[in-house]
Amino acid sequence: MPEASFPTTRWSLILASHADPARAREALSRLLADYWQPLYVSLRRRGLARAEAEDAVQSFAVHLLQTATLARLDPARGRLRAYLKTALSHHVSHQRERELAQKRGAGQVVALDADAAEALLAQSPESPDAAFDRAWARRTFDRALTRLAEEHRREARAGPFEVIAAYFQQGGELSYAEAARQHGLSVPQLKSLLHRARARFRAVLAEEVAETVAAPDEVEQELADLLRCL
Repeated sequence: MPEASFPTTRWSLILASHADPARAREALSRLLADYWQPLYVSLRRRGLARAEAEDAVQSFAVHLLQTATLARLDPARGRLRAYLKTALSHHVSHQRERELAQKRGAGQVVALDADAAEALLAQSPESPDAAFDRAWARRTFDRALTRLAEEHRREARAGPFEVIAAYFQQGGELSYAEAARQHGLSVPQLKSLLHRARARFRAVLAEEVAETVAAPDEVEQELADLLRCL
């Protein structure tokens, strides 16, 4: 990926909070919106009960905010994914259960949908680190697919997204002939549509990944890690 096209939205938001502490909560909210499910799934795999995992995610968020951690984050030191896994492990190892419970009534930093995270948990490996990576990969994949769907809804992309979505799901794919018939397409038209959609999806996925690594040359490795996790 050319360096000129390397997006740094998440890192840029974090770096902007260095100069303007008032933006730290905005940066943290954006970060946790993307990463709270992997954090939650990792905690559940560590043996925490559902309520304890919810408390711990909130407590971790409070810790990041109150200790001005974002002001010390530096993209040159690596990937957000690796940093958050390490920071969470250190936080939980030093946090008592009664302290986690006290955080519960202190106001939420990030909105949690534990039911959605529990669905991810059911498909996650036993290792906390592997569970985090799997949830991160699934979350990133879904975010990229949502962007692709929005492009089709805005008619920025040609073709029905419903048939595209069917081929991005694991298992249960229709034959090309059946899918083409259902959507009023010829088989060559369907194959062309899917070829364009897959190429665009990979570009969107690369953009999502690029926002969380330190340099453009790390994008391909992070993409490879994501696909391996899935």
